[in-house]
Amino acid sequence: MLATVSGLAFPRDLTFDAWQQAGLRVARIANSSAWYLGDWLVYGKEKYRDRYRQAIDLVGLDYQTLRNYAWVARKVEYPRRRKDLSFQHHAEVAPLPPADQSRWLDLAERHGWTRSRLRQAVRGGLGSATDDEQRALPRLSVPSARVEVWRKAAAEADVEFGVWVVRALDRAAGTVLDAR
Repeated sequence: MLATVSGLAFPRDLTFDAWQQAGLRVARIANSSAWYLGDWLVYGKEKYRDRYRQAIDLVGLDYQTLRNYAWVARKVEYPRRRKDLSFQHHAEVAPLPPADQSRWLDLAERHGWTRSRLRQAVRGGLGSATDDEQRALPRLSVPSARVEVWRKAAAEADVEFGVWVVRALDRAAGTVLDAR
């Protein structure tokens, strides 16, 4: 197999096993490249502030994509990353506090969850990710201005809105129950 900048060239006599192994290696490289670029950008922004934008332009990739890579790399520090989970798994937990990131990544790794399954569990945000019994909250009519304030607060806290709402309710319940 020959790897070039523009593609892969395979010999005619490549076995199925060798072809399969090549696919696994390419998938690992693709997953790792998001981390590599993200870490590179985080380092560059800290070390070379005045040249950061120039370096991004040099790479020639979509700015928003690179920005996402850097955001996930900054939020999910190296020691918390799981080699058996994809970059996208980590992107799902990036908005969460470090302890929650670790908990969800552990569960995803242990149970072999897809990124979609992890997203579903995190967005549920209630109790343990393995709890099958969950209850829907009653529908509330709330003035849209208040909802927008809450959404803004969630964004400022860098937390997904549903997770932020559940945490706010947990804090309020704790305050009332602790006051007894």
